[in-house]
Amino acid sequence: MKKLNCMKKWTALLLLFFGMTSVFSQKQPVPKNPFWSKVRFGGGLGLSFGNNYTDIMIAPGAVYEFNQYISLGFGLQGSYVKQKNFFESYIYGASMIVLGHPIPEIQLSAELEQLRVNTSYEDNLGSFKDNFWNTGLFLGAGYRTNNVTVGLRYNVLHNNNRNVYSEAWMPFVRVYF
Repeated sequence: MKKLNCMKKWTALLLLFFGMTSVFSQKQPVPKNPFWSKVRFGGGLGLSFGNNYTDIMIAPGAVYEFNQYISLGFGLQGSYVKQKNFFESYIYGASMIVLGHPIPEIQLSAELEQLRVNTSYEDNLGSFKDNFWNTGLFLGAGYRTNNVTVGLRYNVLHNNNRNVYSEAWMPFVRVYF
C-alpha cells in the first residue's frame, strides 16, 4: 500500500511538472527584429580539381534591402589555388556591393573588392614570391528571378599586368536568401 501511495505522489508530481512546462511554453513568440527581416544572406563556393591543379574558394556575403529598389551588402572572400610544380596562391579580402533594381527582373550592381594576393612560383629557373593588394571596381547588370541573378560585370580598374583576374569582363551568378 505504501508503494502505491508513493507511486501516486510521484505520478502527480510528474504530471504537475510536465503540465507546468507546457503552460510556460505557450508564451507569445518574440517579435522578429525589423532589421534582420531585411537582411539576405548568400555568397559563393567553388571547388575545382584537375590534373595537378586545385582551386578552393569560399565567399559568404549579406545584403540589406532598404526597399524594393536598393540594397547594400558586404562580403568576405578566401581562396586557395595550386598548380603542382608551378605556383601556389592564397587570396583573401572583403567587398562592398550596391544593388539597384529599377524593375524586379533587372539588377544593376557596383562592387568594390579589396583582395590580398600571396603567390609563390616555382619552376626550373628557381622560385619567387609575388605579394600584392588587388582592388577591383565592378559595374554589372543581370537578369533576376526570385533569389537568383545571372549577369555580366566589368572591372573598370582592371590592369593586365597585375590582377587576380585574367579578364576585365566576368559573368556572375548571385544567390541571396
